[in-house]
Amino acid sequence: MNLHELNKIANQMTATGTGILAADESSGTIQKRFDAINLTSTADKRRDWREMLFRTEPAMSNYIGGVILFDETLRQSSDDGTKLVELINAAGAVPGIKVDAGAQNMAGFGGEKVTAGLDGLRERMAEYYELGARFAKWRAVIEIDQQRPSSACVTANNHALARYAAICQEAQIVPIVEPEVLMDGDHCANRCSEVTMATLKSLFTELHNQGVELEGVILKPNMIVSGKKCSSQACVEEVAEKTVAVLKASVPAAVPGIAFLSGGQSDIDATAHLNAMNAGYDLPWNVTFSYGRALQAAPLAAWNGNDTAAGQAAFAHRAKMNGLATKGEWNMSLEG
Repeated sequence: MNLHELNKIANQMTATGTGILAADESSGTIQKRFDAINLTSTADKRRDWREMLFRTEPAMSNYIGGVILFDETLRQSSDDGTKLVELINAAGAVPGIKVDAGAQNMAGFGGEKVTAGLDGLRERMAEYYELGARFAKWRAVIEIDQQRPSSACVTANNHALARYAAICQEAQIVPIVEPEVLMDGDHCANRCSEVTMATLKSLFTELHNQGVELEGVILKPNMIVSGKKCSSQACVEEVAEKTVAVLKASVPAAVPGIAFLSGGQSDIDATAHLNAMNAGYDLPWNVTFSYGRALQAAPLAAWNGNDTAAGQAAFAHRAKMNGLATKGEWNMSLEG
């Protein structure tokens, strides 16, 4: 393992002004997205959609430091024969790959989830490196209410994340570790804070136990927000304050980058929360975005299956807004 090179890649992907585009939707998930614009999901249409994003300039070269891909996309080429991974490299971004096999019911724990995918992962990592991936992503799903998550669920998911991260670094691939405390439910922001802090502390214990080098890791956490059904929603300033407090109490400064998931927030909320953290606090990490829907919802609606210019304009705008938020320079008037 070349830790210096892993650290260099992690810093490149999360450098101030840039973030990560999560374009790793599974075939089932992207069909749901396409359903919203009455578009049938075929291999060619999925390729066209993603190729449109990867060819958007200056968004890709100015604001996107890395792109998370689905297995299919890592192997696809455009009509002119250019591999999609080459389009990402040409823009100066880093190609990455989603490697987990999804969340499955955890036996004996009432529907709580544990993420699968460790079987055969070492061999898959070697192939993904040859195909051009230089980072990977693994998502753990942590459901929250007044009783959940159980300590068993948190430990099982974080142990899997740590084993995955160790295999990544062995393969010279930067691991993104994503323990997502879900927004679903009626819990308040304080409950989200409590669960997220416990989850992150457990995660870094497991990473240490597995010998993972933190300088070659990117953390992809949730922000501290109220549940979607909570009657009292935390304001932008409260989200920033609580999120920073949790991070400072649980994330070692050795981690080069923290790239937030949007987790069901609106486009504007995800940008505003990220901006408030970078504008109001002195942080020891690069703090940026790793958004899927919050970067893609507007472009998908504008593209509508065939309008490349409109889709690229919408993607360029959202990428720029979030790039500004990593500097604390975004404000609502820029949304126009």
